Amino acid sequence: MQQSIPRIVIAATQSGSGKTTIVTGLLTALRQRGIQVQPFKVGPDYIDPGYHRLASGRHGCNLDTWLVSSEQMPSLFALEAKDADIAVIEGVMGLYDGGRNGISSTAQVAKILGAPVVLVIDAKSIGVSAAAIAKGFRDYDPEVDFAGVILNRLGSKNHEEMIREALKEQGIRVLGAMRRDETLRMPERHLGLLPVEENAEENVLRAMGEAVAAELDLEALLHIACTVDDLEVPETVLQKPSKKKRCRIGIARDEAFSFHYPASVRTLENLGAEIIYFSPLRDQRIPAVDGLFLGGGFPEMFARELARNKGMRESIREAVEEGLPVYAECGGYMYLMEGLLDFEEQTHEMCGVFSGIAAMTSKLQMVGYVEAKLLKDTVLGKMGTLIHGHEFHFSEDKVEGQERPIQFRKLRNDATYQGGQTYKNAVGSYLHLHFLGCPAAAEYFVEACENWGK
Repeated sequence: MQQSIPRIVIAATQSGSGKTTIVTGLLTALRQRGIQVQPFKVGPDYIDPGYHRLASGRHGCNLDTWLVSSEQMPSLFALEAKDADIAVIEGVMGLYDGGRNGISSTAQVAKILGAPVVLVIDAKSIGVSAAAIAKGFRDYDPEVDFAGVILNRLGSKNHEEMIREALKEQGIRVLGAMRRDETLRMPERHLGLLPVEENAEENVLRAMGEAVAAELDLEALLHIACTVDDLEVPETVLQKPSKKKRCRIGIARDEAFSFHYPASVRTLENLGAEIIYFSPLRDQRIPAVDGLFLGGGFPEMFARELARNKGMRESIREAVEEGLPVYAECGGYMYLMEGLLDFEEQTHEMCGVFSGIAAMTSKLQMVGYVEAKLLKDTVLGKMGTLIHGHEFHFSEDKVEGQERPIQFRKLRNDATYQGGQTYKNAVGSYLHLHFLGCPAAAEYFVEACENWGK
């Protein structure tokens, strides 16, 4: 089925080029014009879509061909962009960067969706070399629809004119030129940008929108987005919502636990799960549910508050003892351990479902795509089940004498290792998954919750 969906990709030469600031400003500027804009983010990042939501007023959506298959992507894209006037897709890292063999790179996603690409170039400390960079990116893969560039962090008018002239000689269009402005920078910490749950700065968003409206050619960008070919969208790839309510699943959501893919949660809903959100920080007990999903986030930044909420910790531990199905990933896994050692080397008592402690380190322990193989039956599937996911954490789980239920294989180098823990019907590890991309695990988890509820 052919669908007309105006769309454009904002990519970059590398991480740190300012594309998130530019995209957030673009979303704000378009919304201020009364344009319904649907934001997307290439890759597994949880934080950038939060800023997209704040700027656009619509939930952001991740596009990742390791977590969700290439065949599903056009359908997911069309579903999320429904009723929007335009889709703006923020890239990940550099245009051609991704997993092994370029999987889930911005270029790959742009080609799957037939979307034109605008390249952000950080022009600080370079001159006409920016034209050489742009030419190289344009020519590297002729199948990428290279529409032009946005120059960022320019120092002066002369600086801009110098680069514009060099780009003109190469036949490369300039679609915007942003001056250096440190007031537009977003606060960061160890996993990247500060989550929007802790940084809802309306004034910063407004300033980003004003800067983009003044320094980007919005009319040209809209024209490029609106003149793309129709997108071929399969009709039967995504699951239709179930009319039957099978179970109630509680999902932790607050400042400490904010890493969830909306489309992943919707997959559970489509299978018949009613989602009940709760806060491990503020609620005293878990809600009346048939299962729990504790996602990732920053429990290390709220370890003291989580430890103080003894009622919540005891209610989770009691529910697990009774056999409640629980799936915990990364931050949620850390919360279910006996303790959490923070960056100041202070240990805080956690739920005590799993053995050992989660210890924060000054060094990134793991980042990248993984394939997870279940070594025993869990609420995610039977032994031997394979799940695509990713890891990104600064902590390590210090556990002794425990059988590890999951074997991981790193996509980038095929290295294998075992990790995670199980206890009764609870399973946790550093794995982040997307239920839309692993429907068998989603169905198995919902079924486990449904059976427990009965």
